[in-house]
Amino acid sequence: MWAVIFGVVLVGGSVTAFVTMGKNNTPKNQENHEQLIRTLLQPIVQNASALGTTKAKVTLIEFGDYQCQFCARFDRETKDQIVNNFVKTGMINFLFKDFVINDRPSDKLSTLAAIGSYCAAEQGKYWPYHDEVYRNSKGENTDWVSKNSLTQFAVYAGIYDVKKFSTCLDSNKYENLVVTNDNLARSIGLTSTPTFIIIADGKPPLKIEGAQPYSVFEGAIKQALM
Repeated sequence: MWAVIFGVVLVGGSVTAFVTMGKNNTPKNQENHEQLIRTLLQPIVQNASALGTTKAKVTLIEFGDYQCQFCARFDRETKDQIVNNFVKTGMINFLFKDFVINDRPSDKLSTLAAIGSYCAAEQGKYWPYHDEVYRNSKGENTDWVSKNSLTQFAVYAGIYDVKKFSTCLDSNKYENLVVTNDNLARSIGLTSTPTFIIIADGKPPLKIEGAQPYSVFEGAIKQALM
């Protein structure tokens, strides 16, 4: 497990979920820290890349679960503002990584929805699928996630080969990638979704927990850009 040091930042007079991920100044810990940053910044598959330009010096990473109602709230209410104001202007990248905390041993529907995102990515529709699933979210473990519903969301997202998507979904070919993401989240001590990590060159990462209002993200991103 990665060593993580937590600190608290006050925003607007109240304690929020800002956290710094610290490191000791030993060569080994420095090497581990740099490896962690590289791992966090790496997209899982080629067509599920970050929104934004590779030239951006700040990256916002969301660890989320497709059944998470607060992740859906962030996607519906806040993500587009961040994308319009910071991603499209070339200032930051935005990445999503799976943290499937709502999986049940009996069905693992959060993992299934995440597998679907990578199946959609094969047809260049990772982000449209991502948004479509959250747009149709009905909460946590309310049985709205199924192979049929995910296929329909993929169609809404614009995939051109439904059979290919369905075959991919049935194969569970991306399950190990979802597990890799989930293990990464747990290894750095994350415990809830959505959780966001902001990484900027030469600065310790910041962590934001929960579907905070846009103003919180705006302030943290501007701090990272300074």
